[in-house]
Amino acid sequence: MNRFEMRERLENKLTKKRFEHSLGVEYVSGCLAMVHGADVNKALTAGLLHDCAKCLPADEKIARCQKHGLPISQVEFANPELLHAKLGAYYAREKYGVDDEDIRSAIEFHTTGRPAMSLLEKIVFVADYIEPNRKPLPEIDEIRNEAFSDIDASVAHILKNTLTYLDSGSCGDTDEMSVRTYKYYTSLNSED
Repeated sequence: MNRFEMRERLENKLTKKRFEHSLGVEYVSGCLAMVHGADVNKALTAGLLHDCAKCLPADEKIARCQKHGLPISQVEFANPELLHAKLGAYYAREKYGVDDEDIRSAIEFHTTGRPAMSLLEKIVFVADYIEPNRKPLPEIDEIRNEAFSDIDASVAHILKNTLTYLDSGSCGDTDEMSVRTYKYYTSLNSED
């Protein structure tokens, strides 16, 4: 399936606002790929599909993960919204014909990140946070600048802001993967 067909299918699966966000992440992923020397087509595809499972109700996300044998952590059971990433990676393969493991991995880890992410994983993780349709977030201009000059610093900055927000009690439990990812990327930046 080409990206045009993916866009058409995705537009019917997502809300208008979520679809516009996905187009924004697609665009920014492509831009970041050009700047950092990653495969632009892979970045565009991963950015476009990153939220392909986002608009399912929470109970349906759990049910579909269980049906397809996708593991669910205690934090994910408590906050099923996190499941859209791993379910999205599954759908990328099964519903959109994406065979590329790096693209699917970028979709799977776009929410929590993971230590030692591939360049494509970092690109989609960052693009999801900085795309222009997002509501203004703290320090967004600085993070956008970092994204194009030092993507690892941008990843660490995004995780710091995300963990601060989650620690404020606004969204339930914090996924341990985000904490591990933050520690990994802050240790990289402290070695400079």
